[in-house]
Amino acid sequence: MPESGRKVLKEGLLEKRSDGLLQLWKKKRCVLTEDAVLLLPPKQHDPAAPQHPAHRAAAAAGEAARAKELHFANMKTVDCVERKGKHVYFTVVMAEGKEIDFRCPQDEGWNAEITLQMVQYKNRQAILAVRSTRQKQQLLVVQMPGQKTVRSAPNVA
Repeated sequence: MPESGRKVLKEGLLEKRSDGLLQLWKKKRCVLTEDAVLLLPPKQHDPAAPQHPAHRAAAAAGEAARAKELHFANMKTVDCVERKGKHVYFTVVMAEGKEIDFRCPQDEGWNAEITLQMVQYKNRQAILAVRSTRQKQQLLVVQMPGQKTVRSAPNVA
């Protein structure tokens, strides 16, 4: 699990196209959670090699500082899925219009996994919004004109 305690649904390497003039493909370690995609530098060490706890903690802190979070609340869509050779190319479109290009091996299905989690996240948010509205309606206290009783709106589920 990441430092934030979020449940990791998928983890692996993706390639992200850089924003620079050359637009090179750079490897990123990608962590998919229920509410975001985290992009981290690829691991540079052998995970099987023993490591001192202080070094491990420092490495985790350094990674967290360089991590980029693409939160589903700020994500508009996953677009432009194209299969070429051994790769799948796709674009994540953020709410502010920024487009981030990725590629991965065809058999890994990152584009589908990210799309599915984004849709599920947005569905959960919509359900919470409806429940919140209903709770506000139920808690609305209405005093009927000409009556001294105070009552709340009927319980609608």
